[in-house]
Amino acid sequence: MTRFAVLGPLECWSGHRQIDIRGPLQRSLLAALLATESRPVSVESLVTELWGDTPPDQWENALQAHVSRLRRRLTSIADEHPARLIGLATGYRLVVAETDLDATTFTRQVAHARAIAAADPTEAADVLRSALSLWRGPAFAMVAGGPLCRAAAHRYEAARTMALETLFDTELQTGRHVDIIPRLRELVESSGLNERFCEQLMVALYRSGRQAEALATYRRMRHRLDDELGVQPTRTLRNHEKAILVHHPALHTRANHTTLRE
Repeated sequence: MTRFAVLGPLECWSGHRQIDIRGPLQRSLLAALLATESRPVSVESLVTELWGDTPPDQWENALQAHVSRLRRRLTSIADEHPARLIGLATGYRLVVAETDLDATTFTRQVAHARAIAAADPTEAADVLRSALSLWRGPAFAMVAGGPLCRAAAHRYEAARTMALETLFDTELQTGRHVDIIPRLRELVESSGLNERFCEQLMVALYRSGRQAEALATYRRMRHRLDDELGVQPTRTLRNHEKAILVHHPALHTRANHTTLRE
């Protein structure tokens, strides 16, 4: 089967063999078609994706030539489950099976994990770890993509953040608070200012008997929010600080700390 990967550098595989898609415009064209997950892409969108505001004089012919070249390349590696590059009246569509694109596999697995998290947090955590393992770096890395690729990359990165947040909730629910502290600390100390990760780190530290560190984590986030954004922590994060100070039952191991959220 022909498989594609966009959760990191763009890759194309035929069976166990990686296929080289040569040329920056060919890679940008393939990335743009993959970014829409088998939906049609207009000619205008593809022209913008490949050339921005300065298309060549004969852009219609140039785009057709690049599409034909990419179609021949995909046809040459086709097997029993080929990707089909179809010409439409107003654009093109690359039809790829859901299981043959890492981004759609990731999205499907995350949705499944979220659906079962309440009933089976251990299984949900396993599914989320499998989904997150598909990431090899920033989405569409090393591709000179345009608006389509940038929008898809932003969407996938947001889904990845949500998957991490859900994973840490399930890990806290199943008593794995010690294991997640290093990764949570790394995320909290990054440039993202994600209060959910801060909240989860505070809970993990508290449940590990490190109350002082949990409160220090809150104070550092509060100072960063003030210094960098000029805002105060959300009510949810403040609730967790207060809960730590009074040893709230929701912070007990395997308790549902999410009841403190607003």
